[in-house]
Amino acid sequence: MKTVLNCFIMLIIFSIFSCQNQNEKIQTKELAVAIPVNEKPKLKASNIKVCLLLDTSNSMDGLIDQAKAQLWKIVNELSYASCENIRPELQIAIFEYGNDNLPASEGHIRLVLPFSGDLDTISKELFSLTTNGGNEYCGQVLQNAMVQLDWGQNEKDLKLIFIAGNEPFDQGQVRYQNVMEHTLKNNIVVNTIFCGDYNQGVETYWKNGADLSKGTYMAINHNLKTTHIASPYDQEIINLNNKLNKTYMAYGYFGETKLKEQELQDENAESYSFANAVSRSVSKSSHLYKNSKWDLIDASDDAEFKIEDISKEQLPDSLKALSTSELKQVISDKKQERETITKSIQSLNEKRKQFINSKENNDSNTLDNALIQAIKKQAKLKGYHWE
Repeated sequence: MKTVLNCFIMLIIFSIFSCQNQNEKIQTKELAVAIPVNEKPKLKASNIKVCLLLDTSNSMDGLIDQAKAQLWKIVNELSYASCENIRPELQIAIFEYGNDNLPASEGHIRLVLPFSGDLDTISKELFSLTTNGGNEYCGQVLQNAMVQLDWGQNEKDLKLIFIAGNEPFDQGQVRYQNVMEHTLKNNIVVNTIFCGDYNQGVETYWKNGADLSKGTYMAINHNLKTTHIASPYDQEIINLNNKLNKTYMAYGYFGETKLKEQELQDENAESYSFANAVSRSVSKSSHLYKNSKWDLIDASDDAEFKIEDISKEQLPDSLKALSTSELKQVISDKKQERETITKSIQSLNEKRKQFINSKENNDSNTLDNALIQAIKKQAKLKGYHWE
């Protein structure tokens, strides 16, 4: 009887350990499924967020002209940036301040454009700016930029404010010193651009404003005319740009309007010079020029996009009669055509850059050089580099 009891006890113990061992195997197997070996999380692209605060009072015609004329050069330079081997997206916001046409109750300040990656819209809004005399309140426009814009929570984002003007930095009821404390806490760097003599900007607190935010103080000659250097490759790039425009397939209720806006911004760029139109063409061949909200080719690159979700009413007349499979084929063909054109533009631009670099004075104190130098300096501190 004792022997039988011992055997029974041993059997129970063996069963318990067997079950425990089996459970451990199952848990181990489940764990192996839950955490795949060597699988790396997909890195999220960072953003370069640039907020421009532009003085549009009477004396600032030259500043606004430089902003319009140099936009595409700035965009092209930023298109070569990368962070953790991923190209960041570019978002630009614009405020104007110091203009008598703006309500005094709002400090003569207007949010022209919240953060946007739509380069045509950015160009359109810059070209809409006009000057008129007024009071310039730097502290208040900086505060508005902090409060009214969505700066996001991504620590890898490069968040920069550039404020340009020529009146004392401490005008108005909002103390710029208090605003700078908030920019520091939110990892937003404020760079100040005084339009005039360097020492006068120091005396009127523009340098102090930048120092408090760990930004860069610069003085520029805002009345200096922008010089665009022509190259032997310009005409070929423009010809390719004309072909590039024909690869756009507008859809949606604003598609045709945006297609016309694209053409208008080509004309605006050329209004400054033929070489400036070339700079815009180069920008349009970069990854920063995306129009997925109205162009079927760009939209097809989005993971969530399904051509079946687009109603016939949102398609241009030339595509309405096509079946889904036929439409997909047309999009695929146009995409290949666009890729060929953009690669050709980029290749020609490499030769163009070498030609321009041999003749350009990069030390000129203009808006574009001030912006590019400050952005590169501050971007490197966050791990960005340029190709």
